[in-house]
Amino acid sequence: MHKTVATLLMTSGLLLGGRTSAESPKLPLLVSENFERGAERWQPTDSTAWKVKKDGERTVYSQFKKRSKYEPPHRSPYNISLLKDVYASDFLLDAKVLSTHEDYGHRDVCLFFGYQDPAHFYYVHLGKKTDDHANQIFIVNDKPRTKISSKTTPGTNWDDQWHHVRIRRHAKDGSIAVFFDDMETPIMEANDTTFARGQIGIGSFDDTGDWDSIELRGVKVEKP
Repeated sequence: MHKTVATLLMTSGLLLGGRTSAESPKLPLLVSENFERGAERWQPTDSTAWKVKKDGERTVYSQFKKRSKYEPPHRSPYNISLLKDVYASDFLLDAKVLSTHEDYGHRDVCLFFGYQDPAHFYYVHLGKKTDDHANQIFIVNDKPRTKISSKTTPGTNWDDQWHHVRIRRHAKDGSIAVFFDDMETPIMEANDTTFARGQIGIGSFDDTGDWDSIELRGVKVEKP
């Protein structure tokens, strides 16, 4: 490992037993986004499906079309907006999200990471009820999405309130942990080393949602 990166990981706590703990010093801040200046740093798969709007005192990035015009090459989410020109290996991603779709079994939002291209990436599906295609961590690796989560819950209890979501990723050992409101105990876990770096994104499979207060901390790397 390059000395500078090793030092950075050591000081951030990422080499402590190969895991990040809630008590570890924070990783360097890469992005802090509240959309007050628009969404120029974001790249949606369908620009007509997203807009910046006011929601009371908040300015939010709203994905308001249930089914966008984007057609993925393999069975995977239709609504994605990627953070431009930022590629991370180890990272901690925090966001506030409001599900705006009517309630049903697969009501969802998604977060994306390790994104290489439309056929190669990871995503977290936070769905109302769990099955093999919902409320899991998935990989898309040149074929339809495949569940890789080793732990999940019976479902993500969406309502009409804002919620805090977090993804913690350690690329070297492949660990992935997902948190929902409770930042101490993960609701999902997985372990996979296929994509060690990539872009970060937000969206949904085929529903709608509003996003705010996105913070990305991590180890910035070159484009894969």
